[in-house]
Amino acid sequence: MTRKEDMSALRADAQVHYNSAQSVVVPFARDMGLTRELAYDLALNFGGGMGCGATCGALIGALAVLGGLGQPQEKRLELIRTFRTANGAIDCAALLKAAHQRGEERKPHCDGLVRQCVDFVCRETGLE
Repeated sequence: MTRKEDMSALRADAQVHYNSAQSVVVPFARDMGLTRELAYDLALNFGGGMGCGATCGALIGALAVLGGLGQPQEKRLELIRTFRTANGAIDCAALLKAAHQRGEERKPHCDGLVRQCVDFVCRETGLE
């Protein structure tokens, strides 16, 4: 299973809730030398913009993975710039408000943000 397929399976899992950060971090756990369980636990408090509408959990998860994979800090800046350009904001609350105004449902909207972040990490690291 590719990391993208893994992420999609996690987002579709009705038995376990994987927040946006976990959905980005868990597929790359093995690459970072972590168990899936530890990756799940490490990303637990970052979903929903750290639970308070701050920075998007998918973005935080991607930043964590880039760091865990030893990517240079320039990739962090590129990811943030790319994410902000594509979505107009990096904060969960602002992203959800804009999605609501466009008539988008929350889960599909967040699934798209998770997908963007996983795509970025895969592209920049050569991992699929």
